[in-house]
Amino acid sequence: MLPPRRPGAPQGLETEADDEPQEVERRAAQVGIAQHGLRLDKLLVDIAGEFSRSHLQRLIDDGCVQVDGRVVTVASRKVQAGQQVVVELRPTAESQAFRPEPVPLDIRHEDEHLIVLHKPAGLVVHPAAGNWSGTLLNGLLAHHPGAAALPRAGIVHRLDKDTSGLMVVGKTLEAVTALVRAIAAREVRREYLALVHGEIRDPAALASIDAPIGRDPQSRVRMAVVAGGKPARTDVTVQAVRDGVTAVACRLHTGRTHQIRVHLAHRGHPLVGDALYGGRPLLGLTRQALHAWRLGLAHPVGGAALSFEAAPPDDFARAWDAVAGARV
Repeated sequence: MLPPRRPGAPQGLETEADDEPQEVERRAAQVGIAQHGLRLDKLLVDIAGEFSRSHLQRLIDDGCVQVDGRVVTVASRKVQAGQQVVVELRPTAESQAFRPEPVPLDIRHEDEHLIVLHKPAGLVVHPAAGNWSGTLLNGLLAHHPGAAALPRAGIVHRLDKDTSGLMVVGKTLEAVTALVRAIAAREVRREYLALVHGEIRDPAALASIDAPIGRDPQSRVRMAVVAGGKPARTDVTVQAVRDGVTAVACRLHTGRTHQIRVHLAHRGHPLVGDALYGGRPLLGLTRQALHAWRLGLAHPVGGAALSFEAAPPDDFARAWDAVAGARV
């Protein structure tokens, strides 16, 4: 679905659109005197201002723009008064992101109100830059039609792309609302297993990490413990120590972005394989060693106690075995 056309056109431009309905709209304009000497990409902003300039530049790169009948692929090309410019307006990746796709779902429990599923490592939860398709959200839209009417297809919390484990998803607005409130009230119990660099010999050293988390001022892709960040608390229990690695169980009391990864790295123990926060590949793991293995909550409709466990995937389980000596 293309964004609605902006009503009217800037003075000096005469525009038209093809009449036949199509996914790719062709829009034409004659360059006026006021536009003489403009860069091509700036002219396209006048022609199709409902699109971002970066998207219009991609259209130029992709050969979707003609000037006087010839394809032009240079955004900085200057246009001249009287020239005819035609652009094929293809939908943005964002506009096509929220659509059903046949993504396999490992469902552990489902009823008319909710789904509990096991997300594999490598699966993105929400469409975003670089991952506009093939996400968990796309799979949920295909799995049950009602997801299209729900905020984020019923997703009420998320796991990072390379974190595996249990998630709960609402199937009705009533369930989504109740789940969001329960998570905010810290009534949903979420427990993780992790492998971290360093030997934690004093279990009390990391028993509870209570430190605010916000955007890292040095890097827009990282989070950090920062003054003025949002409150965040993680309880940590040491399970085993071996050869410079510690196996830990973590319980979230809040759900900040990258919370466990940030808290443990802040205390000098980044997750194995977590390159973003200083971890290194080890024990066969090249992704962060984090798995959401337990989930406990009250059913959002009726209040029955629900509890689930999911064994780690093979790569994590082998690494865990090497440290703890037994599978969880």
